[in-house]
Parts: sequence; structure tokens; C-alpha cells
Amino acid sequence: MDSFISKVVKDVSSKNFTIKNCVFVLPSQRACVFLKKEIVDSTVSSTFSPKIISIENYIQELADINLIDTTQLLFEFYSVYKENLPQDLIEPFETFSQWATIALHDFNEIDSYLVNSKDLFSNLKDVKKIEYWFKDKTPSKLALNYLQFFEHLNKLYNSLYKRLKVNKFGYQGLIYREAVANLEHYIENNNDKHIVFAGFNALNKAEEIIFQELLNNNLASIYWDSNSNLFNNSNEAGIFLRKYKKEWDYYKTAPFLWVDATNFEEKNIEFVGAPKNITQIKYAGELLSKLQNHQNTALVLADENLLALALNSLPNSVKNINITMGYPLKDIPLSNLFEKLFKLHLNQQKFNKQLQLQFYYKDVLNLLNDPFLNKLHGTTIQKIIAKLKSENTIFLSKKMIENCISKSEKEQLQNVLQLFTFSNSVNTIIKQCSNLIILLKNYVDGVDKEYLYRFYTVFKQLETLNKSYNYISNLKTLTLFYNQLLSHEKLSFQGEPLKGLQLMGMLETRALDFETIIVTSVNEGILPGSKNENSFLPFDVKKYFKMPTYQEKDAIFSYHFQRLLQRAKNVYLIYNTETDGYGAGEKSRFLTQLEINNPKIKKTIINPKVQKHEEVLLQIKKTPEIIEKLKAVFEKGISPSALATYIYNPISFYEQKVLGIRDDDEVEETIAANTMGSVIHDVLEQLYTPFIGAFVLKENIVQMQQKIEPLLIKFFEKHYKKGNIETGKNKLIFEVCKNHINRFLKQELQLITKGNRLKIIALEANLNCKIPIESLDFPINLKGIVDRVDELNGCVRIIDYKTGKVEASQLKVHDFSVISEDYKYTKAMQVMLYSFMYAASTNIDKLESGIISFKNLNAGFLKMNFSEKYRGVDTLVSEERIQEFMVETKNIIKEILNPEIPFIQNEDLPF
Repeated sequence: MDSFISKVVKDVSSKNFTIKNCVFVLPSQRACVFLKKEIVDSTVSSTFSPKIISIENYIQELADINLIDTTQLLFEFYSVYKENLPQDLIEPFETFSQWATIALHDFNEIDSYLVNSKDLFSNLKDVKKIEYWFKDKTPSKLALNYLQFFEHLNKLYNSLYKRLKVNKFGYQGLIYREAVANLEHYIENNNDKHIVFAGFNALNKAEEIIFQELLNNNLASIYWDSNSNLFNNSNEAGIFLRKYKKEWDYYKTAPFLWVDATNFEEKNIEFVGAPKNITQIKYAGELLSKLQNHQNTALVLADENLLALALNSLPNSVKNINITMGYPLKDIPLSNLFEKLFKLHLNQQKFNKQLQLQFYYKDVLNLLNDPFLNKLHGTTIQKIIAKLKSENTIFLSKKMIENCISKSEKEQLQNVLQLFTFSNSVNTIIKQCSNLIILLKNYVDGVDKEYLYRFYTVFKQLETLNKSYNYISNLKTLTLFYNQLLSHEKLSFQGEPLKGLQLMGMLETRALDFETIIVTSVNEGILPGSKNENSFLPFDVKKYFKMPTYQEKDAIFSYHFQRLLQRAKNVYLIYNTETDGYGAGEKSRFLTQLEINNPKIKKTIINPKVQKHEEVLLQIKKTPEIIEKLKAVFEKGISPSALATYIYNPISFYEQKVLGIRDDDEVEETIAANTMGSVIHDVLEQLYTPFIGAFVLKENIVQMQQKIEPLLIKFFEKHYKKGNIETGKNKLIFEVCKNHINRFLKQELQLITKGNRLKIIALEANLNCKIPIESLDFPINLKGIVDRVDELNGCVRIIDYKTGKVEASQLKVHDFSVISEDYKYTKAMQVMLYSFMYAASTNIDKLESGIISFKNLNAGFLKMNFSEKYRGVDTLVSEERIQEFMVETKNIIKEILNPEIPFIQNEDLPF
């Protein structure tokens, strides 16, 4: 393949230009590297290398002005803004920075296209006046401020221009304007050089003037990379080249170099439709894995946001790769550390906790769980986290955090604990962040060190700028500016630019040719880009002053796309088949245009391979060690709730009883259901304890009702520890608990008022007994705590309180075999086991057992019902029924202890 760059070198050499006296100017830095290699490969004898430079650097030389950093430019603009506007109109820096970047972008275009700024801003002001002139001809204050803003823009533009020019710094547009002003001087002093412009397409007005002046003075040659299709009037890609060929005086006598012929029929072009970004990139990886050699191959990401995904999807066969796109700092894990740190202190201000120096627990835990901080002293940090979770405090002071560890650990962790104290000085905060990075560098290696260094330079830049300008006055502004920096700053990759696979964005392909090209995200809104523009200049104003609009930008990308395919042999164009919710983002029109001219193009729609996955239920065989552990559990005592867990899911039973796995403690910001249940149980126990062994009277219930609130507060303090029950959801839950207990006591009062005699026998009674099982050579101990045992009109009742909802149908069992098969009946199993244990130690004539459900209090005491009839009632818990029930319970226990039956995961979990 004879590339465009090789053709340029051959043509320049054939015209007897002394190569060392030439200055080659190309659109990008990458193209410069490829040109240098071409010159080295084509040069036979030793000679000095010519100057090879990108257009941006060339224009800086021509103007004798250096390019200013975008961050510093923003600070300089704010200085100008403060100097030129009345004090009452000056906005704080964080507000200013949000619109200033748009204004600076407009200033850049105004200068690049050499627009008369006075005329433009006057025109713009008039347009805005027309837009905001109301029928009553009395604009509002908001409208007047808006119009005034556009009047100030011209003043700000002129002042900023003068300030930067004096300091020999400028944004890109200013440099172009000054380059044009300095052109005559440059021509006089560079008669001995020959400038070679190569690979350009859309020139701004300044570039047009510079190129034409140098060409007309016979100091330059220019090579366009074009083909005959571009000179078809209907082809938007050639709009700029057609204009230059037609309008430039130079082309009245000189030939237009070059117009190549392109035969798309000889190319292998394939359109590939793939759902979602991930499938596109994975398929691109598959294509690369099929290639024997990745030399002269380019993977072009039209959407540069897919870089991280692309890097993780490259096949192992890619040994060498060159990446010109930077890795966005916002995607680097380290960025989260400082985001969490700033959020910790910002929320402290938001919650008005500055005076008490208290932090929201979620922010504290987020920061302490950061992987970079845990590289310092992970064990000690995790110890603090566990302690904070157990204490259940919503707002934490630095002192509380320090109290979680010993004095020696505190000294060891001093650098981390200092993060909970921020100075009022922003410069000190920035210094603190820099010091943290220095501290972390000794605990990381590999790419993490590169991350640290790049963030260190960001904070050093912020520190230098703020010392010079002092515009970042508070943490909120610092956070905003930090996030803005992260959104456009990148981590550069280093590699061998001429070896292996080339991974690039669309603009990086300028002037370069490859044999195999894979382009991803060839969709509307990406290639070409969307019509949305961040600009204060309306479309009509831009058109009038011949500034670029989305139409010109579409034409630019159309050219890049068509030129990229010009010399390629194998082209894979991958697009996303999934449009967004509004139908936008469909296949790019560039593909449709290509398809119309080349109907033989191969078209493929791909989908990820869906592999049939046989879901194998988790099974755990009962080894001798597991059996020994189970024996120990049953000898110590097994509770009804543990047996219920086994029926729910044998694997959960194994995890809890054999492995000893427990749920991790979490801070309860909102009262959890189990906490609410514990509080209600404890309050009822406290209320009824004085009446154990006695009959409860009406006046006793009245006295209990008066004690509900203080007892609720007492037990919430016990179970909810330092949680707040004064406001929000917790206040509502507190009131719900109070309502539950009040309603329950009213039912008790009604019961007694009707002449029923209620005697409390036991509360929270510890029950236990042994179960003889013939096939086992060790004792089985049952244990449990029954919430309440009472006697109503001579009938003993076993009562279990439930704060959740229980229906009567869950306690209706006439065939006990269903208990082991359906989790629904585990509540019946629990109360029957309590009945068995209680009856084993006490002689009872008449026994009933059941549940009081606080979410179903209207149903009253829900009793065990053994009737086989549809609406039949048979509630007596007799000795025979207990024995029938125990047969099934023993079968469950024998199954648990049977080494031949593994623990098998329940595939139909109810929850």
C-alpha cells in the first residue's frame, strides 16, 4: 500500500527540494511521527532531518505566543471579569466557571475565523434584545440582566485579549489571529525555507490566509488527500476542498494535488450491527484475534468514552499497541478517594454539623472503605468500621472514631485520622491532599504509582494557581473545580508509536493510512456528532459571520470517514443496533451513503452467544467433620427457628450452624424490622412481668397503657443504641410501635371487661427438653424461648408474638407431613415445638398454642387449628397431636443428621 505520507515524501524529493531545508506541517503529532519514519526509510544517504511539526505548534512559532493551559486561562479570565464589571454584578468563582468555559470557546472561534468582534457582539446584543422584548415593552429584571451580560461579553473579550497578548500567552484562536498579524514579518525572515503542508481539509479563516500567503509567495507547497468522489457537489465531505480549488488564486495557475481514484469494489467492507457498546467492543476484539499481524491495523473509537472497555477487551495476541487517546482521570479509581473526602466535609456543612465537628456515617464508612486508604493500615481501618457499625451512630465526631482503637493504633493511623480535620484555608486542604498522595506512594506499585503521580500534578497545579490568584475560596468551589479538571484532564499512555496495533480516535486518523481498519460506534450522534453546541452564539449569527456550525462539523467528520477508507483493504464498520428511548442513535448516515454507492457491501447483525446454562443446585455432602459439628449443635440445643431455617433453605442452615456465618453488622439509619420486633417484645415483657403468677385486672391494663411511651424510649435506646427516633421515618416507626402495643392492650382490656379471667404464667420462658431418637447414639436437645404462657378461663395458652403479618391459614394443619415440605407452616411448627417442650415439664389439662400478629391484630389470638373441614375449628393441643407432630419433627432431625442426604439448595425460595 502506497500511503498518502509516502507519496508526499516522494513528490517533495522529486521536485529537488533540499529535504533538510523543508518544514513539514501536518494536522497532528501522530502524523508527524509517521512522516519522520517515512523520510528515514526513503533516504539513501545521510542527511539532516527536516523540521516536522504539527499545525498547532507551527502557528505558535508563527505568532511567537505560547499556548496557555485551559485551567490557567479560566483564572486569567476571572481576573479580567473582576476588573471590568461593577462589584454588584460579580459572581463567585464557582458560578462564573460554569459559563466562562462556554464564553472562552466562543472567543476561540471568533479569533480563529478572524471575526470582527465589535460587529459580532453588537449584532448578538441586538438579536437577544429582539428575543427578550415583551409585548408591553417592559423587560423584566431577569431579561435586562441577560441583555446586559451580552453587552459585557465584548468588553471581557477585548480585555482578556490584551492581557494575554502582553504576557505572550494565548488560547488557540488568539494565537491564530496574532499569527496572521505576524505573517508578513515571518515571510521576510524565512525566505530560505520551504513549507510543506500535507493532509489538511477544513481550514479556519486564519489558516486559509496563512496557507494562501505562503503559497502565493512561493514559500510553500500543499498536498490534499482527496479522491474524485469528494468533488461531486452532492458529497458533503468535499465541501471545503471544492471551495479552495474554486476560490484560491493559487489554483488558477497551479495544479491541485492530489485527486486519487478510489475503487470501493476492490475493498473488503463489512457493516456489523451489534447490540450495546459492550458487544461492539468484544466483537472488535474477536476480529483482532483473527489477524495474524496487527502491523498496519487501526482500531478507531468514534466514541472515545469506550477506551477503558476497549483496553479490557483486547485479545492476548495483541503484543504491541500504541494509544494516542489519554485515559480520563475521572475513570481512574484514585479519583473516588478525593471525591469521598470532599463529600465527607461538604455534607458536614450541609447537615450544619460544623460546630459539633460531626460527619454523616455513610460518608465516613465510604471513605474508610476506600481501597487506597486500606493499603495504608487496612486491618486497623476495618476494626474502626466494625466498631462504628455496632454502635449504630448516625453522626460521628472525630473523637468517636478515635475511640474505636487503642492509643498505639491511633498513633499509627494519625495520617488517616487527620483527614477528618480540614482547615478553612483551601491552600492547606490542597496541600493535605498532596501529602496524602506522597504517603500512599510507598504502599502501591505498578500502574497505581502512575495514577498517584498524575493526581499529584493536578493538586500541585491547583496549589500554584490558587496561590497566584486566590479565587478558590472554599471547599465547595474546590470540589467543583476538581471535578471540572477531572472531566477534561487525561493520563497519557507511553508506547512505541510505529509498532503493532494503533488505537485512536477519529481525529487522530488524519493523514494516516492503514490496510485494516475497525471503526466502532458508527451511529448518528457520534459519527457525525450531535447538533447540540455549547455556545452563546446563535446559529444565524454564526452563519452570517462565516463561523462553523454543526453543518460544517458534520462535513469535517464525513471527510475523515471517507478519507480513512480511501486506501484501506479491509474495513469493518461496527454500529450499535440499540437506539435510545427516543429513537435517536440509529445507524450513521455515512453507512447508508456508502451502501448506496456500493450495494455489494457485506452486512451482518451479530448477537452475543447465549449459552444454555444448566442451573445446578448447590449441594454440600455431609463429611464426617460436618456430622461431628452437627452432633455438637444438637447436643448443645437446637431451636425451633433453626429448624425453620432448614426447611426454608438447607444451605442457609449449613452456613449458620456448621460454618457459623452471621450477617454483618450494619448501621441502621432507619429502624430495621427485627429491631422493632425486639423493642415490642421487651416492652410487653416489662409491662406484664409484675403480674406473673397473678390474674390481670382492668386497672392493671390502664396502668400499663400509661407506661408505653417511656418504656418504648428505654428499649429503643437499648436496641437502637445511638439512633435518632425524634424525626423522619424513625419517628413514624416509633409511633407505629406505640399504636401496636396500645391496640393490643385495648384488646386485653376488652377480654377482661367481658368477665374473662387472664392469668400470666410465664414471660420469655426458657424451655428445653431431650428428644429420644432410636437410631441416634447421642441426645438431641431442643431449646427455645416462648414469649408468653398464660391461662385464659382455665385453658393454658402458648403465645408467640410476631410483628410481621401472620394469617390463620398458616396455623391450620391437619396433616403434619406438610411441615417439612412448605415454609408456610414453619410458624405452626415453632408454636407446636413450644407446646411440646412446655407440656414435657408440666401437667396440663387443656392447652392451646398460637400467635398474636401485630399486623393482623383484628384477628386476635391466632390458634393452631387441626380441623380437616374447610371452615372447621379444632384448637385443642392434645398429647396425641403433639406425638403425631413429633414424629415429623424427628424425621426432619434424622434427615439433617443423615450423612447420605446432602444439604441441597432450595430452588423455590419464598423470599
